[in-house]
Amino acid sequence: MIGAPKRMTVIAPHPDDETLGAGGTIARFAKEGVEVSVLIVSGHLPPLYPPEAFETTRREGEAAMKRLGAHRWHFLEVPATMVHTRPVAEVNQAISQFVRETNPEWVLLPFPDRHIDHRTIFDAAVVACRPVHAAAPAVVLCYETLSETHWNVPGVEPAFIPEFFVDVSEYMGCKQDALNCYASQVHNAPSRSIDACTALARFRGSQNGCEYAEAFKVVRIVV
Repeated sequence: MIGAPKRMTVIAPHPDDETLGAGGTIARFAKEGVEVSVLIVSGHLPPLYPPEAFETTRREGEAAMKRLGAHRWHFLEVPATMVHTRPVAEVNQAISQFVRETNPEWVLLPFPDRHIDHRTIFDAAVVACRPVHAAAPAVVLCYETLSETHWNVPGVEPAFIPEFFVDVSEYMGCKQDALNCYASQVHNAPSRSIDACTALARFRGSQNGCEYAEAFKVVRIVV
């Protein structure tokens, strides 16, 4: 069994991805004394969204982080769906800097799924976690994000087939509360609703002998 780390960093493409994919894990580890840091790379900004949309999701995100018990969080404020238009070195540097500053033993990344931001940020986060120095994170995992992860095309694109699970049975209430903070994102979206997230966690739990679980793809585990 792999023990909890002292520090864990979560890379989220947008406000709500961290809670959808790893809210129970964040809540569990934070409760166990882990220093959890969250980087939210992109957001609902012009030109696709009005400025007030970003302020709404920022407030929602901060409320969710507090509910989950995160130690720190930061918004890079890159316009949503436009991360890939930024120079690769710029995106890599921004994420790498946050990883260096937080010095995590575990890093949770978005799975490279249907959303172009998720794919771009996955690539940059893997670069940030390369094992090129002694302080490189020992555990790097990809989380699944309703609904984007399950809209990939099996056999044509990578499929999310998890190998690592975290029992979050005692923390589903906290995850649901945090999701409720994202009223603008989940309340009118059946594909990533609280009911859908709860059903997915129950299914992942049923695969592993517990009531609720969150699932991850393994990038690296060094014991």
